[in-house]
Amino acid sequence: MNKVIRWGMVGCGAVTEVKSGPAYQNTAQFELHGVTRRDLVLAKDYAARHGVPNVYSSASELIACPEIDAIYIATPPDSHMELALQVAAAGKPCCIEKPLAPTYHECEIIHDAFAQQGLPLYVAYYRRSLPRFNKVKALIESNVIGDIRHVNWHLNKAPNQLDLSGKYNWRTDKSIALGGYFDDLASHGLDLFSYLFGEFEQVKGLASNQQKLYGAFDAITACWQHKSGVTGSGSWNFGGFSRYDTVTLYGQRGEITFSVFDEQVIKVTTLNGVEEYTIANPAHIHQYHVQNIALDLLSQSGHPSTGTTAMHTSWVMEQIIMPT
Repeated sequence: MNKVIRWGMVGCGAVTEVKSGPAYQNTAQFELHGVTRRDLVLAKDYAARHGVPNVYSSASELIACPEIDAIYIATPPDSHMELALQVAAAGKPCCIEKPLAPTYHECEIIHDAFAQQGLPLYVAYYRRSLPRFNKVKALIESNVIGDIRHVNWHLNKAPNQLDLSGKYNWRTDKSIALGGYFDDLASHGLDLFSYLFGEFEQVKGLASNQQKLYGAFDAITACWQHKSGVTGSGSWNFGGFSRYDTVTLYGQRGEITFSVFDEQVIKVTTLNGVEEYTIANPAHIHQYHVQNIALDLLSQSGHPSTGTTAMHTSWVMEQIIMPT
């Protein structure tokens, strides 16, 4: 329990600046010991700005270093499997950015590699650890709106300047992310629904490229049923006019609405009226997720987002964008 766990971070791009990197530095008994990325000049700049003591010349050097106890992989998903297998072979716990891998098959390979070694594997679906979504979970479990009948999520966004420019963006490169922003963004909500309502049982979807701005899909719709019996529907469009991000839970005796990405109020509507809950996110959005990793590594308390849960989310996404 007194051990300091030294982390190495592979990749130090935008997601690590505020969202995730500082969370490892601010967690008791964790130390961000070293970083690396393909551009070593940028890796050294990151280390200097964030007070990270070591920069490694390659991912392989960082993973193999005996002074590194655990690895956080924060690179685009097409590199996850190769890096994860190196970490498993090195016998070290690992946290991987979401989605776990571009395909369900690659997720299985990563999951099995860590399972065979008996190593902890976490995936950065951090919403499972955030207080605002655990409040939603508590409301569901307290039966405030009765049995949940259906969940609906609509996410609408206009194309951004990078999309319109035609410049390269790995998030919309279909060889890396066939679903484009769906892979990057919708994965968060679908994973959250699995956390709130249990595993999905049946999933059907349609995907198309309406704008032709890039190779990946930009308009996706889906319907599904959880093993618990809750049904669901979703639509995600990345070429619309206004930003719209609303989840509605339809219950036996009321409704709950909230947002997956925006810090909107959680609204509960029943015959007794409307109650609202405002719960802010932490400054570093991964903070609770990383703290839960520490609890699990130091006391085997369990973690809500593992390789197993993330693999299921990847299966759901694949059913939507690659229906048989």
